[in-house]
Amino acid sequence: MSKISSPLSTNKNISPARKLNGTLVLPADKSISHRAVMFAGLHDGQSVMDNFSSAADPHSTIACMRQLGVGISTNGNQVIVDGVGRDGLQPPAEPLNCGNSGTTMRLLSGIVGGAGISCTLTGDKSLSARTMQRIIDPLRQMGINISGRDDNFAPLNIQPHTGVNALHFQLPIASAQLKSCVLLAGLFGKESTKVIETKTSRDHTERLLQLPVDETRDEKVIKSNSSQAIPQQSYTVPGDFSAAAFWLVAAGIHSNASIRMPAVGMNPTRTGALHILQQMGADISITNKRMEGFEPVADLQASSSSLQAVDITAEIVPNCIDEIPILIIAMLFADGSSTVRGARELRHKETDRLDAMAQLLKRAGATFTEYDDGFEIVGNPNFRPQYGSFESEDDHRIAMAAAILAIMGSESSTIADANCTRISYPSFWNHLSKLTN
Repeated sequence: MSKISSPLSTNKNISPARKLNGTLVLPADKSISHRAVMFAGLHDGQSVMDNFSSAADPHSTIACMRQLGVGISTNGNQVIVDGVGRDGLQPPAEPLNCGNSGTTMRLLSGIVGGAGISCTLTGDKSLSARTMQRIIDPLRQMGINISGRDDNFAPLNIQPHTGVNALHFQLPIASAQLKSCVLLAGLFGKESTKVIETKTSRDHTERLLQLPVDETRDEKVIKSNSSQAIPQQSYTVPGDFSAAAFWLVAAGIHSNASIRMPAVGMNPTRTGALHILQQMGADISITNKRMEGFEPVADLQASSSSLQAVDITAEIVPNCIDEIPILIIAMLFADGSSTVRGARELRHKETDRLDAMAQLLKRAGATFTEYDDGFEIVGNPNFRPQYGSFESEDDHRIAMAAAILAIMGSESSTIADANCTRISYPSFWNHLSKLTN
């Protein structure tokens, strides 16, 4: 049985797990929850969303939308939004505090920038250290008056403009946040803004807004303008695939595991980690496939497996960027040497996740090589992490990756600053206890 310290502690003490067995109702998808409440606010009418995320980040979005004059009420995990239409947003009396959420800041910049609303967007220390230049530049090209600290960082200041210019913008990187920011600003322009995507990124924005998309083998062109209606956002938010990935790996590397997860979001731009794990030989079944609103959903079952080494290339990375820390843990227990390359974007997340994982691997006694854009991991199905204290770097995905590593140890381990998991998965530690007890 894996013993976990008090939920009030900032550290978690975890002992090896004899088994991992049970059914988990995963937290709602954060990416969809963010967008659902924003787009519902832009819809002219009421939307009702069930299973809205309880994580901190989407609730930062709710708070910001309320400040913009959108009526929002909550009843448990149900959120009711009385949308004001894209022309009904109001200047906020105070700065919009985006907390730790890059999605909130980058997408709202597109909305309030497009609407020409005078406001300031702020964030916590971590968010204030993350680059915003990638959204500042295209927004300026669209005629939006936006500035930031050192022209790169929050706080961001937005002032009224004389109109939104159409922009034909080829994404320089596979970034759903950048793509969404430009498309949302484009919703306020008379002529169509076009975003050209040559490498796939998450497509929740174009799905939930039902934006026109022209797709060929080499590229995808998404369009937005002020004549496009904002659809009602009434649906049940699927379970977060990024959360499921931790348990898919946990089941795959543990010798006595069977974990069922119903109603998981299966958006094909999000499930790269699933295909990587299947390539490694993970025993994962997918049943009850269906649509929930604009998104595909299915039930997942994961069991103990014999994993083989895998190579994650730059082309695959955008589809599994959030899951790479936990995929690295899977590689530790695979037979053979695995690689991750083209993942330099991980150095610009809540923390430098490549460096954080390198520190984690060192403490565990793993054999690996760190590169500027990834790792080579020497795997061993019989690997057992050394006893020690793992640092989360106050990053939720690092903390959860450390937890899955820790249950495979021969001795108890401690994870420092472990409550950062509340950012994306508030029930993570309870779910770990449920599976191991």
